[in-house]
Amino acid sequence: MKPSIGNGTMPGSDPEPRIKPNPIGIGADHGGFELKQHLLTKLAAAGYEVMDFGDDRLKPNDDYPDFVVALARAVAAGEVVRGVAICGSGVGAAVAANKVAGVQACLIHESFSAHQGVEDDDLNLICLGGLVVSHAMAWELVQIFLNAHFSGAERHRRRLAKIAALEAPPAKESL
Repeated sequence: MKPSIGNGTMPGSDPEPRIKPNPIGIGADHGGFELKQHLLTKLAAAGYEVMDFGDDRLKPNDDYPDFVVALARAVAAGEVVRGVAICGSGVGAAVAANKVAGVQACLIHESFSAHQGVEDDDLNLICLGGLVVSHAMAWELVQIFLNAHFSGAERHRRRLAKIAALEAPPAKESL
C-alpha cells in the first residue's frame, strides 16, 4: 500500500517542538483505526507532515502486520523520521515492527517511557493500543515521543551497537 501524505496547521494547536521531525509515519489495523484517525488530525493541526500507511478505512478483518511492517520499513529506510503504529493492544504492532532491522519500537502507555525510550534507546517507532489508551493520552504520548531527542551518550551508543549486531547476518565460518 502506498502511503498518503497530509499537512496542515490550525491556530491554537499544542506547543511546537523545537524542531519538528518530518515526515512522521502512522499505520493501524481495525483495532487502532479510530485512534489513528484522531492522531492524524492532531498531527496535521500541529503542522506535521504525515505519511499514512493505512488502513484507509475500517476493515474488521485486516491484519496489523500489513500496515505496521510497511511503516517500520519506511522508518528503517529513513523515508519517515519516526513512526506511530497502532493495533488493539499495541503488543502485536511492537512485535511486528521490531522484526524490521533498524527499528527500535516499543509499546508505550505512559509518559516516562515515551521520552526515555528515545533519549536512551533511540526509539524510532512508538506503538499504542487503540483499545487501551484514550485519545487524550495517546496524543500526549505522541507529542512527548516526537519532542524527545537521543542523548548520544557513549553508554547508550554502546548498548545500541550490541543490539544492532544481533540484526546482522551470522558470519560464515571458514574451514
